[in-house]
This record gives sequence, structure tokens and C-alpha cells, in this order.
Amino acid sequence: MAVLPFYISNKKNLKIVIVGGGYAGIAALTTIARYQPSAEITLIDPKIDHIKITHLHETFRYPLTDFLIPFTDIEQEFGCRHLPLELPFSESTLLQWERDKTISINNESIPFDYLLIASGALNNNADQGSGDVMGLNAFMKHSGSEILNQFLSKPGTEAPISVIGGGATGIQFLFEIEHFLRYHKYKNKLRLIDSGDQVLKQFPDRFARYVEAAMKNLNIEYYPTTYFRGQQHSQIRLEDKKTSHQFELPSSLTFLFSGKSQGSVLKANAFGQVIVDQQILQHIFVAGDCAYYQSIGSNALTAQSAVRKGKLAARNLLRHSGLLKILEPYLHRDIGYVVSLGPADAIGWLALENNVVTGLAAYTIKEIVEAQYDLLLAGIDTYLL
Repeated sequence: MAVLPFYISNKKNLKIVIVGGGYAGIAALTTIARYQPSAEITLIDPKIDHIKITHLHETFRYPLTDFLIPFTDIEQEFGCRHLPLELPFSESTLLQWERDKTISINNESIPFDYLLIASGALNNNADQGSGDVMGLNAFMKHSGSEILNQFLSKPGTEAPISVIGGGATGIQFLFEIEHFLRYHKYKNKLRLIDSGDQVLKQFPDRFARYVEAAMKNLNIEYYPTTYFRGQQHSQIRLEDKKTSHQFELPSSLTFLFSGKSQGSVLKANAFGQVIVDQQILQHIFVAGDCAYYQSIGSNALTAQSAVRKGKLAARNLLRHSGLLKILEPYLHRDIGYVVSLGPADAIGWLALENNVVTGLAAYTIKEIVEAQYDLLLAGIDTYLL
């Protein structure tokens, strides 16, 4: 068993429930298993697989199964129990759970010493997954290559393909779709529609300049400051943000990537403990995109922040269960971010936002960072505290 600073175990068979099997939940699970392997962990997630969601744009080149890890494998690797169920909750539910230390679900009562909620954020328009408009959820069920090959093999699908959303997810899918169409010699043109006046607005301006130049070189049509209003009969309905003028364009297929919505955000103190009605719930922690930490650490809706919150919440719940109860504040700041632009190009920043890297160097950084998470799933933690 690895040594955790300021943790002197006070109870060997801790009962811990983790709600959510995304990046934060799995980071928490692996951390608890590392420092307290005798803990009894129950993982509640309605899916049957852990999905490495930040890789889904790569399914135009690789099988979807490359980015799915069955929870049965995680059960075997870390000795936990997975329940494929939804667990809705409210503030009153959280207060009751804190008081009773028991969760009732599917006619079963699950006692716990600590509960960690890592249920994530909703993807806007993610429920789209049929017809000629699709969202991110479609790629959790089928690979990008399967979706495009099946759709474009039908007659009457020669019109352009539209991607909605100029954030990181939309841009990564855009360039993978472009590469797929070109590689397989499909004749469909490609366009990007975004409500902002430039792509990747959350990043330095150099990101936008680099990406928009790459789009121009690849003959990708670009409609900035434009709202998506729907699609019907191979026509996409759009609205100019500045003039409110509405118009239509031919579009055989539309992909919506309009970002994340946190929905029910749980506030937490700097140690990851949930706050309800100004009351700190000592035995309920939260991590990931559904968590807003009252600290100077990053609350960005990124996999990087989700993993760091998950690891910190897990360390702190173990410390809270021990003799010293000295908890660690959340101070993590994102140390970089890379947006891939197809199979051999990328743009990102490292250490400082103005330290922009492009091309193969940026792509290599992205591969290294993602390999770090793969090692974590294998039980090897290479993250710095």
C-alpha cells in the first residue's frame, strides 16, 4: 500500500460509494484503491463501460472499443462493485444521506462511510442521435467511421456536412471528419457554424488564427456569428447573430457540439466536501464537472480538472476517515491544453497560456498526457500531487 501524507488509517474496511464512472469517478476509485486497498467501494453508473470521452473524435480512425473499458474489467482490477443504475438526488436527499449514511437504490440499502458524487455535466444536444442531426451521444454508441459510412452510403446524401460549435470538441470533430472524407474520397463539402466571432474563444487569439487558417487551406466553409436553428429535409436553418436574418443552406448531415451544461452544480469547500444550505456535509464529497470548489483551483470543465478533483477528493475522504483529519486544499491550475486538428496536427499551450505550441510537437504532448491517464487506469499513478 502506498503512503499518503497526513493519513493514519483509523478504519480498514471503509465503505465508500462513488456515483459516476467518468474521469473524476475513476480517478477517485484508483486513488482509494492505491492508498486503502481494503476499502469496500461501490461504483454507481448506468453505463456498462467507462468511456474515454475526450477520444471520441478519434473514432473516425480507430474502433470505438479502443476507448471503452468495461466496468467488469474495472471491478476485477480494483476489487470494487459496479451497479449499472441511475442515482438521482437533490439537496434534501444529500442531507438525508449525510444523516443516515445509507443510500436506497433498486430495493437495496447501501451503507457508506463516505459518498463521492462525480456524476459529471450534461452535453448540450447530446441526446441527438438519429436522423440527420446528431450529438455527442451518438459517438458513445457507434464509431464516427460507422456513422458516416452508413449515412453517406445512402442516395441523396451528397450535400455538405455541417458541424455546429467552434469550441474544442467541435473543432476536433471537424478536422477528423475532414480527414475521413478526404481519405475515403467522399465528395461532401464541410462547413463549421459557430455563434462566436472566432473559434476557440476560450484560448489565446493565436489558436483562432491557426485553426481558421487551417480551415481555409482545407476549403472548410466557416460561418461565424451564426446561430443553428434546426434542420429539415436536407436543409439547415441558420440565423445571423448580428442582423437576425434567417436563411437556409443544403446540409446532408449536422453534428451538434455546443458545449457542456453543468446542470445541478454542487458547491464544495476547498477540500471537496459538499455544502448545502451553508452546511458542510462531512461525509459527502464531490468531484468532476458537477462540482464547483470554493478555492483558487481550476473549475474548468475539462478532463484534466475532473481527474485532479477526483484524486484530491479521494485523498481527503481517506484523511478525514483517519486519525489526523488534516485535509488538503484544491489548488490545481491547468498546466496546458491541446486541441487536435486531425491525425498529425494540433495546437495547444503548455505551462503558460501564451506559450503556444503547434503541429507535431503539440500532438505529441497530447499523446503523452493521455497516456498518463491510461497508466492510471492500469493502477500506475504518474500524476504529481
